[in-house]
Amino acid sequence: MKKPDQLLESSCHAEAVLSGPGEKLQKVLAQAGFGSRRMMEEWIIAGRVSVNGEPATLGMRVVEGDLVKADRRTIRVGERAHTARVLLYHKPEGEIVSRDDPEKRASVFDKLPKLRDGKWIAIGRLDFNTSGLLIFTTSGELANRLMHPRFEVEREYAVRVQGSMTEEQITRVLKDGVELEDGPVKFEKLQDEGGEGFNHWYRVMLKEGRNRVVRRTFDALGLPVSRLMRVRFGIINLPPRLKRGMTAELGAAEVAQVLDWSGITADSGELLQDTPVLAKIEPVQAEKHGNRPVDKGGRGAGRPGSRRISGAKSKTGVKR
Repeated sequence: MKKPDQLLESSCHAEAVLSGPGEKLQKVLAQAGFGSRRMMEEWIIAGRVSVNGEPATLGMRVVEGDLVKADRRTIRVGERAHTARVLLYHKPEGEIVSRDDPEKRASVFDKLPKLRDGKWIAIGRLDFNTSGLLIFTTSGELANRLMHPRFEVEREYAVRVQGSMTEEQITRVLKDGVELEDGPVKFEKLQDEGGEGFNHWYRVMLKEGRNRVVRRTFDALGLPVSRLMRVRFGIINLPPRLKRGMTAELGAAEVAQVLDWSGITADSGELLQDTPVLAKIEPVQAEKHGNRPVDKGGRGAGRPGSRRISGAKSKTGVKR
């Protein structure tokens, strides 16, 4: 049985763990790539996390040297910087965005570089027949920030459809919205990129990531999609030189820029206030080349994924 002074010391230690210095446990786990803060809170409540061999409690803080175990993975707080990593991948058609597929189809995760600690988290998905920009990160906090509907991060696509839109349909998707089985959808922007014959290209932008929402919207208009390609997610563009099936990792300065834009400080993970969310887009000046738009700037000519953004841009597609 503990003596009164031992009980007092234990009580003071518990209070310090909950309210003293250090970082909140769920934040440390999220920054280490285990998942979002909300998910980590659920893990803690479910008893899946321990600190220095003792069950963790919600609100607990950890300091340098603490040994944190979550499921079968262990990290030592402060042992090494758990800085966020961001990877861009040009997804081709014919790959799924999943680690587990009963049909044993090719997965985007097969092409990603291996990590010694943490795991790659996909920011959004693209269906089996859709190509283009996929973003991966080791930061659960960043992934949650970019995917959560309340942040309304822009997604931009190049779409080739069978047929062409009428003025009434254009007005409908931009102003009134198209009713789908899971609710109405509206495009924030729509640009006619032209075409020849039966196929026509459009560039569309929306602020949500519902499953197959672009395909379903055009299907509802009687315009089947024959090709779909994501060319931008937030401030990150699909780099013109990134070929299909290839990856490109952002440098430290670019990662810091993405974190700052998303409202997360690179050093502490705390949310910033009044952070601009939308990138300023410069209209694409395109001319016809067969039935594909061509960027007059020459970069990515003949490919519907090419575009320009105001301001200088790095080789990996982040607007500076």
